[in-house]
Amino acid sequence: MRFDSIDHIDEEILKYLSENGRIPYAELGRLVGLTRAAVRERVRQLVERGIIEHFTIVVNPLKAGKQLSVFFDIETDWKSVDAIAAEILATEEVTNVYAMSGPPHLHAHALFDNQQHAARYLQRLKSIEGIVSVHTELLLSRYKERDSLLI
Repeated sequence: MRFDSIDHIDEEILKYLSENGRIPYAELGRLVGLTRAAVRERVRQLVERGIIEHFTIVVNPLKAGKQLSVFFDIETDWKSVDAIAAEILATEEVTNVYAMSGPPHLHAHALFDNQQHAARYLQRLKSIEGIVSVHTELLLSRYKERDSLLI
């Protein structure tokens, strides 16, 4: 992916960091043709500019015991969108919540131990004031997923 606000070397640094956030600066420098100190400075600047927001890990939910990955399209009334988003975000099952265009609705992703766990969560959603309807889809397979770039 091309970015307008960074040069080719920074793009390469981001690519390698997204593949392995623990890569040593010396190795990263060899890969992009810079010294360890120059790479460290570029990474510092990427963080300072907010291009890199934070460093993290990626957990495989299936191997960690979460058997179901579920997406929810949650239609709300206009005045409740922000409050509903906050309430959904406060639940441990939810990994992402987005406000979407069109009629007022939220798109959320959640991980569950099993079908019963997902069913209990759906019942919890039904009890939230301001939710008009919920459309649920179960993830069957992943063809492409960007682990390190949230858009």
